[in-house]
Amino acid sequence: MTPANFQQLANFIWSVADLLRGPYRPPQYERVMLPLTVLRRFDWVLEPTKDAVLKKHAELTAKGQPNIDAILNNLAKDEDGKPLGFHNHSQLDFHKLKGDPDNIGRHLADYINGFSENIRKIFERFEFEKEIEKLEEANRLYQVVAQFSEMDLHPMRVDNITMGLVFEDLIRRFNEAANETAGDHFTPREVIRLMVNLLLEPDTRVLTQEGVIVTICDPACGTGGMLAEAQNWIRAHNEQATVKVYGQDYNPRSYAVAASDLLIKGHKDSRIEYGNTLTNDQFPDMRFDYLLANPPFGVDWKGEKKEIDRWPNFRGYNGKLPRINDGALLFLIHMIAKFQPWQTGNRNLPGSRVAIVFNGSPLFTGGAGSGESEIRRWIIENDWLEAIVALPEQMFYNTGIGTFIWVLSNRKEQHREGKIQLIDARERFTPMKRSLGNKRRYLDEAAIATLTREHGALEDSKTSKVFANTDFGYRRITVHRPLRLRFQMIRENKERFLDTCPELLDAVLALEERLGAEPYFNWNTTWEMVQKTVKALPDDEVGWTAGAKGTAQKKLFREVFTEVDPEAEPVIAKQYKNEKLDIANLFPGQNLPRELTPSQLQAVLGFYAQGKGKLIEYEPDPALKDSENIPLKEDIVRYFLREVRPYVADAWIDRATLDEQDGGIGKVGYEINFNRVFFQYQPPRPLHEIDRELAAVEQRIMDLLREVTE
Repeated sequence: MTPANFQQLANFIWSVADLLRGPYRPPQYERVMLPLTVLRRFDWVLEPTKDAVLKKHAELTAKGQPNIDAILNNLAKDEDGKPLGFHNHSQLDFHKLKGDPDNIGRHLADYINGFSENIRKIFERFEFEKEIEKLEEANRLYQVVAQFSEMDLHPMRVDNITMGLVFEDLIRRFNEAANETAGDHFTPREVIRLMVNLLLEPDTRVLTQEGVIVTICDPACGTGGMLAEAQNWIRAHNEQATVKVYGQDYNPRSYAVAASDLLIKGHKDSRIEYGNTLTNDQFPDMRFDYLLANPPFGVDWKGEKKEIDRWPNFRGYNGKLPRINDGALLFLIHMIAKFQPWQTGNRNLPGSRVAIVFNGSPLFTGGAGSGESEIRRWIIENDWLEAIVALPEQMFYNTGIGTFIWVLSNRKEQHREGKIQLIDARERFTPMKRSLGNKRRYLDEAAIATLTREHGALEDSKTSKVFANTDFGYRRITVHRPLRLRFQMIRENKERFLDTCPELLDAVLALEERLGAEPYFNWNTTWEMVQKTVKALPDDEVGWTAGAKGTAQKKLFREVFTEVDPEAEPVIAKQYKNEKLDIANLFPGQNLPRELTPSQLQAVLGFYAQGKGKLIEYEPDPALKDSENIPLKEDIVRYFLREVRPYVADAWIDRATLDEQDGGIGKVGYEINFNRVFFQYQPPRPLHEIDRELAAVEQRIMDLLREVTE
């Protein structure tokens, strides 16, 4: 059998799954079919050297020699005489299992226990002993094993490439059948093909060279689909290439499937490991040429936080980490830590490329200074982000949300340096004839080819935009407006104040007599009158209490007797006499507009001239506090005067936000907003067209009513 007609074998194995109907639901068939496919393949692969392994096992056991796995693994060889790296020393095989239906369950368990430790670990993750018991209870175990015993999976008739294709096809079918949870460990094959194209196509010249050795890693490998597709791409372009793949997953069954797939394909130099990638990296000292992954969407990392917080940094990243409710960006940091070193012009430092699938959250969640923004900043300012492709919605099995492929590299081509390409593929889908869970759309081969070419071209078009790295950066500043208070002594407020401060009755009566009940629109002068009135009270009448209590009384007085009124005068917070401010110190790191006078520049930061040599600051209104995101390429002062002052003439910049970090240019953030980049304004239709359509609808309704009533 050749790779071209592997489908016949895959269809036969798939048909055997019908025997499980009843005890199992279709999404659960893979719990039995995949382990048995692995067992049957191993049975055929080990057959040529099985007798030699059994003989050597008996000798070593009789001598009581420990640790015999390594010896027997080297003794078990493939058709080319190369050690397989695993063995089975059980006297049983599939034909003998079929010959004893009464003891099929016990014998099958013994057969599995006869494998070398590396294979037993895989089957422990499959938890196949539970399935054996379940099948025996349902009286289906013998029927299924008998069917598998008839399958000819001998390496001389089904080579490793074909067997790998069969296994991949079964994984795909079973995962699609389990579409309600498939997104947890299965990425649609067309999405993987596009990812692999974006990852590998730019390196076609290198990957097609004779004797090339490539390492690929997926730190959230699931059932290994991405690693398999990457291998297929390289094999299709260069049969002589040596490809070593490495993967890790925290789902035991997914790990078992991926590890089995590697062994079935005969990849002895590759490794699939079990464990939590974020806290227990199984490849701590390794770096890779290519990395790709589809980490879980929106899954929290609360369980890992306690351990990660004890580390001095996370995989070499010293910045702020993302919010606890979404750890997707942690996987990207982990992958960046696996970059091969790169240096321009040095062929011994090859560099790396990364492709990863995210939902929309990592693009824009979190403002300046947040963990997400700081990670985006770290990536973009290091010039690692190469491209992002927006995929159509309803592409994945367990979610209908929009998804994005990020492509990163620490060895960008020269014409890509300092640039980021955004590609909008959201409308390039083909509807599926039958939905699979939330998956209702897919990318056909033409769409994948077009997107690959578009990425390679690096040109601006309707669906492709090229930006400078700094286009996605901004400085976040706080904008204040003055507090404006209207004062009025009305009965309700007076009663409210005296309920809390009855000792100030004399003061309140004096103020009422002095100020009356009319409103005052200048709190600054009104407060002066209040202070003078209270201070002038006779000795036998009580005024403000000294110390902290008096401060609290004054604060309550303002809260009770004033209300915000946009018609009132601004409240002065501070006054300066004969103050000269150093403009350079007020605007550190800024290229100030020469056309502005010092007084105008001071006013930008809320210092207003009042009389000769005097400055005042207004008290900001907390309810009017706002923020502005200013593009990194723009000057803060010019932007403020152009975009803020014309609409709110009394606004000023909170100078504390200029001093927060980055040399006084405001808090820096990064975000990537696809909707803003690719938004196309659609003008509303003319009113006369809408009126004409409404009139036509009304006429149809009247005609129908007339038919009913006549």
